[in-house]
Amino acid sequence: MMVPILFFAGFFLLAFVVWCLQTYNRFIRYRNNIEEAWSSIDVALKRRFNLIPNLIRAIQGYSQHEAQLLGTIDEAMPRPTAKAHRAEEESQISQSLTGLLALAEAYPDLKASANFAALQNTLDEVEEDIQKARNRYNRYVGKLNTLVESFPAAVIARKFGFEKQNYFTLDLATQREMPAVDFSTSRGERG
Repeated sequence: MMVPILFFAGFFLLAFVVWCLQTYNRFIRYRNNIEEAWSSIDVALKRRFNLIPNLIRAIQGYSQHEAQLLGTIDEAMPRPTAKAHRAEEESQISQSLTGLLALAEAYPDLKASANFAALQNTLDEVEEDIQKARNRYNRYVGKLNTLVESFPAAVIARKFGFEKQNYFTLDLATQREMPAVDFSTSRGERG
């Protein structure tokens, strides 16, 4: 009678140890995936950062009034900072880039320039890369956060210091907002 109880106790102990190891390894895998995805975001953001001076130079010759705006954008360029503050800084740059692209719309000669068109296409590609990397990053953050909050994995998380991560959100400069449509005017009111 004692042997089967010891056998089952040993089996459950072994199963528990295997589960703990697998759960710990999942935490490590998710953490590494998050770091890899962040690296992809960082590379794409640096590509965008390196593209901005070329966009500024392309627009600079078209108006002295806008030179002040361009100087403001140049001052807003990010300096190396922690990941936590990066989203805020990059959002400011996206807003500045949106203004810069809106400014370019006022100059038909600039929009027709092959150089500016190539720069704008490159910016579109870079921002698409940022969006894909951000989505991948946030997917892994979601998996890690779910595991950190799930019981009994939460016990392993607390024991080894795994914590919830923040999602990375960023409005891109090339994202176009849908135009506002007013449906308040009925067909009968039109003449």
